[in-house]
Amino acid sequence: GSSSLNEIAIPSSVTEIDTSAFCGCTSLGKIVVEEGHPKYDSREGCNAIIETATNKLIRGCKNTIIPSSVTEIGNYAFNDCSSLTEIVIPSGVTEIGENAFFGCSSLKEITIPSSVTEIGNYAFTGCSSLTEMVIPSSVTEIGNYAFNNCSSLAEIIIPSSVTKICCCAFNNCSSLAEIVIPSSVTKIGSCAFSGCRSLGKIVVEEGNPI
Repeated sequence: GSSSLNEIAIPSSVTEIDTSAFCGCTSLGKIVVEEGHPKYDSREGCNAIIETATNKLIRGCKNTIIPSSVTEIGNYAFNDCSSLTEIVIPSGVTEIGENAFFGCSSLKEITIPSSVTEIGNYAFTGCSSLTEMVIPSSVTEIGNYAFNNCSSLAEIIIPSSVTKICCCAFNNCSSLAEIVIPSSVTKIGSCAFSGCRSLGKIVVEEGNPI
């Protein structure tokens, strides 16, 4: 919650950075990990903290460029980065963690690559400037509250790979006008589309077992 913090430098003496350590640092624009750090790095001048052994991005900021070597966007990685307007997720990423982009209220554009198989709980909650989202055909589950309060989201395409839409996944997506449920979906959680007051067309694909 240090909303005036602009820059952070992680020295090699730091041995552990807990999840959500820099949540709410809304002005953070520069992150540098000291070269030669035994556990973390900021490879390619990415303006982020990456766990070297796992290639997991554990903290980003409004100026982060995600390197192609990153395979996971960690829990709370961009939580409350309210100045972030767009981000490119490279094709090597397979997982977007819980609360990864929670509260990124200025985020207008994001592309999820076909390598991603899981969208975690609350991953895009409060991304109120997102207008459309294409979920790749590699994703099998849309987590709890994944797109909760994405109030500008007018279009969402759910691919035929998805088998489960979890609780409150699209809760309060008040601009969502149409939704197509593919035949692959076998479970829809409670309140999945609650508060979608603009929703005027719902199509369940023929052959859906439920």
